[in-house]
Amino acid sequence: MSTLSRSASYLAVALVFALAAPVAFSAGKEAPKPAAADTVTLYAGATVIDGTGAAPRPDQDILVQGERIVAVGPHGSLAGAQAAGLHTVDLHGKYVIPGLIDSHVHMATPPNAKRAQAVLRRNLYAGVTAVRDMADDLRSVGELARASRAGEIPAPDIYYAAVMAGPEFFADPRVGAASFGMAPGKSPWMQAIDGQTDLREAVTLARGTSATAIKVYADLPPDLVNAITQEAHRQHLMVWAHSAVFPTRPADVIAAGVDVVSHACYLAYQLEPVMLKSYEDHTPFHEALLAPSGDDPVMAGLYRDMLKHGTILDATGSLFVRYDAERKAHPERHPLRCTGPTTIRLVRQAWQAGVPISTGTDSDGGVNDAWPAVFDEILFLAHDVGMPSLQVLRSATLVGAEAAGQAKDMGSIEAGKLANFAVLSADPVKDINNIRSIRMTVKRGHAYPRADYRPVTKDEMGNGDDD
Repeated sequence: MSTLSRSASYLAVALVFALAAPVAFSAGKEAPKPAAADTVTLYAGATVIDGTGAAPRPDQDILVQGERIVAVGPHGSLAGAQAAGLHTVDLHGKYVIPGLIDSHVHMATPPNAKRAQAVLRRNLYAGVTAVRDMADDLRSVGELARASRAGEIPAPDIYYAAVMAGPEFFADPRVGAASFGMAPGKSPWMQAIDGQTDLREAVTLARGTSATAIKVYADLPPDLVNAITQEAHRQHLMVWAHSAVFPTRPADVIAAGVDVVSHACYLAYQLEPVMLKSYEDHTPFHEALLAPSGDDPVMAGLYRDMLKHGTILDATGSLFVRYDAERKAHPERHPLRCTGPTTIRLVRQAWQAGVPISTGTDSDGGVNDAWPAVFDEILFLAHDVGMPSLQVLRSATLVGAEAAGQAKDMGSIEAGKLANFAVLSADPVKDINNIRSIRMTVKRGHAYPRADYRPVTKDEMGNGDDD
């Protein structure tokens, strides 16, 4: 693409985002600015569970300056812990875990700033310090991300994707809701791709939205999935994809080298003798195709390929299990692509094969939910899949950071990384349900006490959402 063409592409993106309606943010003491660079705080005497899967370390100090962790070590051992002006927070008897990461959220389809802020607030005060937004109106998501980063709203950091899919997908009404004012498939954050598309220009347009990644969504053949992935990586964007892109099989999605695949259920379509021709065909996976017992050999091959390519699985398992349970009370509802038991089986085999699994939800909960949806995914991995608590916490922190491309700065408690962590009053390794014992979230060095949390309201959630 010529320099002139590339400049025109960036100008087009800039004009679209400049014309976007401003988002109104709630004011008040709940939206403090980030910690000043010269602020030094010592969090003293906690048991540290660092997110790497290592055993808990009792009686540790965490020294924080500004947004970052300066040092972690045994209580009383850290140089600089006696600095003038040092603020000490006594955490003896408490447990510290890295900030949680929900690796699959949707914040703006359609945009609703009041609802998004409420959900983000619920996340932050429960220990969630980052989320991965997987396809929305990026005019709204970008402003939410900026406001969160600036400390104007209490919210996790947001990393987001621009969508690419085949032209057939853009009849989906969600596209119109997330691209209002533009022709479906023509916005820089939701582009229709075919064999005639200039992929260099398409990826450049997506980059102009400040997206972290391209999401390869639907209705694309293997050659285009591969071409998009290669061009996105060339332009230093990650690639997040559905684990089956219909008609592209999971094996071809993985072979393309995408960084993360979403929905463990979709992986099972590798077993289908005839692959569904389009995403719009929601025929459930034929579960009788799985081996009757033990590990399925076809799935084992997929998981070996994922390990070879370093592919992360954003399983979203709790969504399928919950929906399956709801259908027992409401049998008139259409089934999802997989039942709960099959989803559990697929995720369990992936975990036992060593595939890294993140905690994505594809859900934001209702007004009556005191805790964020990521807690459901954490409990799904522990109780349904059978992962030990330390591994579940690693999935919810370090693997989530890797899925968002942010492991250099977050996901574990160690010197040099952002001061993103949650303080619990009970041991989550002994019982993963103790994640609900949160007393404080620290995000980028600023403390958000759980006691200050203001629950979401019906007015904020809108649409008569009362469940």
